[in-house]
Amino acid sequence: MSPNHRLSAFNTTIFAEMSALAAATDAINLGQGFPDTDGPPEIREAAVCAIREGRGNQYPPGPGIPELRQSIAHHQFHWYGLSYDPEAEVLVTAGATEALAAALLALVEPGDEVLVLEPYYDSYAACIALAGGTRVPVTLHAGADGFTLDLDELRAAVTRHTKVILLNTPHNPTGTVLARDELSAIAELACEHDLLVISDEVYEHLVYGNRQHLPIATLPGMRERTLTISSSGKTFSFTGWKVGWVTGTPELVAEVRSVKQFLTYVSSGPFQYAIAEALRLPDTYFKELRDELAGKRDLMVTGLREAGFTVLPPRGTYFVTADIRPLAAAGVPQCEDGPAFCRSLPERSGVVAIPNSVFYDSTEGAPFVRFAFCKRRDTLDKAVRRLRNLGR
Repeated sequence: MSPNHRLSAFNTTIFAEMSALAAATDAINLGQGFPDTDGPPEIREAAVCAIREGRGNQYPPGPGIPELRQSIAHHQFHWYGLSYDPEAEVLVTAGATEALAAALLALVEPGDEVLVLEPYYDSYAACIALAGGTRVPVTLHAGADGFTLDLDELRAAVTRHTKVILLNTPHNPTGTVLARDELSAIAELACEHDLLVISDEVYEHLVYGNRQHLPIATLPGMRERTLTISSSGKTFSFTGWKVGWVTGTPELVAEVRSVKQFLTYVSSGPFQYAIAEALRLPDTYFKELRDELAGKRDLMVTGLREAGFTVLPPRGTYFVTADIRPLAAAGVPQCEDGPAFCRSLPERSGVVAIPNSVFYDSTEGAPFVRFAFCKRRDTLDKAVRRLRNLGR
């Protein structure tokens, strides 16, 4: 039997490969984006309490438990002024990954084109392929201050076959946070060409400095054509619980729900009760999380620069991208080839990173690698010390 040709280009993910390499070499894993500490203890205890009380141990409601859907609606209104009906406009999913898969399978027909910001999270490509769509990358270009979107390139990428703009801000892996003027231009483009927008906003609370996260659904004409996706994993440091959600109009959410019911049906029963409480934590929790990660970002940026990398500072997420080419001057090999560099880095320095090139269709990502800084400070200090020995 021949395999599904739509997935012929997709094998083991780079995250699984590099995490296995970290385990095999006892290296510090700054590749895969998961914290090495748990989130708030009261939220962990809320999950334990739900299990003990028998809440969620059997199938929860297909759209998600009412308490969580209400908390998601409250969160969207509290932070962004977006009003959603928890009964018809909120859907709970098995993490943002399922939300993305269900949304793309629901909205994309064979032959439809989907615009994605390149570099893109690897599941985007696989899900578009599963839907029979065509991926059209629009590259974020590297510069001294990070990565930027060329709006003229985005406009030029739209054709009569374009159906969806798949947006990601704050953006993984570059750390770009799109500004209001950029989002306004994207919104105008979507309205002009009658396009749908799927907006992946899982890093919504991890934004630093004077930049703020702005959901595109808040802009004129966009609420009715946008599916907004987020999840609890990044904000509350419980990535293994896999609790995500979709918000949008009743019509769009119903389309996603019709697919989701044949993927996982339901998931994460007791954890849904805990995340319902987490989303109602005081604003101080979100500020303290952001401040803590901003400090870790600065630690990592400084350490990578001292190690000889050129660093493209992130405005959001918990990843930092580094250019490996300057290391060639110190005699470090494979400084034009991100994958080869990352595969040899654990043996040379005892640190694991992810090559950005796996997130590109073009060759622009070849010299870039991504480090995660969502780890304990002592872990980051140790990793930075190891990396400083690269050229010695």
